[in-house]
Amino acid sequence: MNIKLKDALVIGFALFAMFFGAGNLIFPPYLGVLSGTSWFTGFIAFLFADGGLALLGVIALTRTDGDMEALFTRAGKKIGIAIGTLMILCIGPFLAIPRTAATTFEIGIKPTLGAGVSPVLFSIIFFIVVFVLTIKPSKVVDIVGAFLTPALLVCLAVLIVKGIVSPLGQPLDRLLVDNVFVSGIKDGYNTMDALAACIFAGIVINSIKQKGYTEKAVMIKATILSGVIAVVGLALVYGGLAYLGATVSPLYDNTVERTALVVSITEGILGGAGKVILAVIVALACLTTAIGLTSSCGNYFRDLSKGKIKYEWTVVIVCVFSAFISNFGVDTIISMALPVLLTIYPAVVVYIFLGMFNDKIKNDNIFKVTIWVALILGFISVLPSLKPFANNEGLKAFVDTMNNWPGGQFGFFWLIPVVIAGIVGKFIPSKKNA
Repeated sequence: MNIKLKDALVIGFALFAMFFGAGNLIFPPYLGVLSGTSWFTGFIAFLFADGGLALLGVIALTRTDGDMEALFTRAGKKIGIAIGTLMILCIGPFLAIPRTAATTFEIGIKPTLGAGVSPVLFSIIFFIVVFVLTIKPSKVVDIVGAFLTPALLVCLAVLIVKGIVSPLGQPLDRLLVDNVFVSGIKDGYNTMDALAACIFAGIVINSIKQKGYTEKAVMIKATILSGVIAVVGLALVYGGLAYLGATVSPLYDNTVERTALVVSITEGILGGAGKVILAVIVALACLTTAIGLTSSCGNYFRDLSKGKIKYEWTVVIVCVFSAFISNFGVDTIISMALPVLLTIYPAVVVYIFLGMFNDKIKNDNIFKVTIWVALILGFISVLPSLKPFANNEGLKAFVDTMNNWPGGQFGFFWLIPVVIAGIVGKFIPSKKNA
């Protein structure tokens, strides 16, 4: 069965828009400022750690037909459900979803319409729109991919093309970081799009099935093709934004705020209309991400409860709760959930790597040992940032040592211990083969 190009484009565009939130908008220009004429190196590294990991996440979930629970519970049912639920809650209603509304207000609405606009009123309107566009799960991908993403791409294209044709300056032959490639990898890793990939994969696979691609081999092919289209879209946008940042490297250094940099570049390229264009870009980027995450929450808890928790109930609760949380502001929202996210992130990335070979790995103990090691190391890494442990010098010294392990400079401090754990797990007999 052949895959229609139109279907692949609609699904790929939807996946691109779900990945591309406001955070993805502000990282590449800042990286361009730091790297100057070496902006392309930083961009490639960023794309690899962001879009590359995200694509691997989507592909890994095709091995379990988009069922995140089936993959995660290979390390044990309780720990799998716990990690999956924490991930959904943190990257959903506890952090990423309310942050989409708060970011839209702070970067898009407030600078354009002034401080007189009520953030409470805006959050209500924002999540009413999210609710309306999310309540029908079968329509989510088509709405985002066929309508919202093209609008987002047009706005981004106007900004990037105008900035390339009439650059604000010439990239400076100067580095403000020790290693551009390392900085790019680290920023890409820290976007945490690998987590989003695990969440969005289910939506994408369900949409592919609804379009008639039910044979497993064809479904996997369609999912991978859609994922590649999404990553190509991310590459074009990230590359353009990194170049725009490089063109203003003579004007700024590493002290500039990321959001202020984006606002300045947009106004410099598009003049007075820049604020309006930026507001539209941020609103569309955040709205599509909020829609994807809200729909994923509904799907996850419906599947986890075997249909007892209705998709529509979860969507309502998530929208109401997120509207409330969004009024605490971006910084507060991030500080509340970030420690949990950083704790589980290494384990989720390990799930993705193992999930790529899910059918080949017969011994569940490989999953169990590696996931526990990654989870423990992730937990240790965030302890110095918590008040009860902030003054523990011994703990700080150990975490510093972890960051000096192979891969630590990229954020992969857990890599070698996990590989060793996987080898140990392979030689522990499993009671049940996968």
